Amino acid sequence: MTDLACRLHAAHDLRIEDAPAVQPDRGDVVVRVLRGGICGSDLHYYHDGGFGPIRVREPIILGHEAAGMVEQAPEGSGLTQGQLVALSPSRPCAECAFCRQGMERHCLNMRFNGSAMRVPHEQGLFRSRIAHPAAQCIPLPHGATAAAAAGAEPLAVCLHALSHAPDLAGARVLVTGAGPIGAICVALARLRGAAEIVATDVQDFTLAISRRMGADHAINVATAPDGLADWQGGKGRFDVVLECSANPQAIAQAITVLRPQGTLVQIGVAGTVPLPLNLIVSKEIRMVGTHRFDREYAEAVALIGSGRIDLSPMVTDVLPAADAVRAFDLASDRSRAVKVQLDFT
Repeated sequence: MTDLACRLHAAHDLRIEDAPAVQPDRGDVVVRVLRGGICGSDLHYYHDGGFGPIRVREPIILGHEAAGMVEQAPEGSGLTQGQLVALSPSRPCAECAFCRQGMERHCLNMRFNGSAMRVPHEQGLFRSRIAHPAAQCIPLPHGATAAAAAGAEPLAVCLHALSHAPDLAGARVLVTGAGPIGAICVALARLRGAAEIVATDVQDFTLAISRRMGADHAINVATAPDGLADWQGGKGRFDVVLECSANPQAIAQAITVLRPQGTLVQIGVAGTVPLPLNLIVSKEIRMVGTHRFDREYAEAVALIGSGRIDLSPMVTDVLPAADAVRAFDLASDRSRAVKVQLDFT
């Protein structure tokens, strides 16, 4: 098999197959994919055949976190053969009401790699070679690695999330959930000058990674349910909570330790959950949701390219793309993995 693709046919039916032939449209770049990161949404597709009302109704190539090397670029694109690029999976229409207002992440006609929302499905990036719009291929400087560049998408998600938070310089920050997004939020809080960062989770393995990403304290709330007691006095001591778990108990506990007029940025996604409205109201808490990213993707690539942020501690495993089934199973086990990448070289 010269070129392969990781194609999901149904829940737990992930197959390594021959990749479809590359057929670039006008303005497309042909990219040899080098690395891809497995995301939580990929795992939902793998285990459940979808998430919420979005279901896999036809075979779909998964993946929306990837980087690769330019093989062929259209004239005037500014890209050259052999250049490392991060592949933005988000392709807004630029014409709907939200796009015209500068809110492309809410595009009414969004196309997003590896998404089953549309039929035909939007095929993903987990394949050896792809034709991708030139505007969505963001170049990195010489010396950057594909492993680092593949982290641009989750970093962009976190950058957009922090755009909803106040200035973190000198702030006390709580990050609930120590998966990949939580780990990146810890690193960004440290980069932005937070005075104290606490990470919580129910796995010691992921919490150890959060420490390496910059957390001052890492608390396993399963084994130490009162681990946040020191921050609970005086109506709460945290200025900002970056909620990455979507766990109802974690959200309620976060609101308890958040100070009056503090900010909770809800990043983790779940269904309907109960909330302590009495505390939200009485403490005048600002609670805000966050969704994907817009221009933050280019900012993420710039941060990675400059070396100002190091995401490597959260990449706990790299497996050959041909071994994607084992990689997906490993990525599903938070007692052993945070971010698992696929190597397509």
